[in-house]
Amino acid sequence: MLMAREKLKLCVFGTFNAGKSSLIAALDPSARHIEADCDGKSTTVALDFGRVRVGKQQVYLFGTPGQDRFEFARKILSRGMDGAIIVADSTAAPDQMTRELYSWLKKTGLPVVFMLNKCDLPDSRPSLYANAVGDASVHLISARTGENVHEALVSFVDGIVEG
Repeated sequence: MLMAREKLKLCVFGTFNAGKSSLIAALDPSARHIEADCDGKSTTVALDFGRVRVGKQQVYLFGTPGQDRFEFARKILSRGMDGAIIVADSTAAPDQMTRELYSWLKKTGLPVVFMLNKCDLPDSRPSLYANAVGDASVHLISARTGENVHEALVSFVDGIVEG
């Protein structure tokens, strides 16, 4: 329980193209993003940073790179975090990296939430994650449209603060 704290550090994890940067931008339109071109798209190569107020809590969001080779960056950014958000693409089955991220984050003992992204798309299949999320909370979102992103974050933050 973190009732005495006014600031929270949340890290956003997930695979390449899951929607981590889009989630942070939907929560904070002035978010910062360090990216590079990759196969005609952009990809995070260092971090995303955004901040948003949830009640009395100032929430700092640190988006991590989603490619395997940036594991060192995920470890650095996760230091001192108060909770973790795993963004997963609901149009695809859970992959090995998502399962490994969840296993690692669960071992930290910190609160973890799944935000299943792209639920606005016709080929969204959130039921594919039923066995992959363990006892973590799950929220269906669309980072692109902003659907349910604020509500999901508020729910997660309230759960951390109220314990």
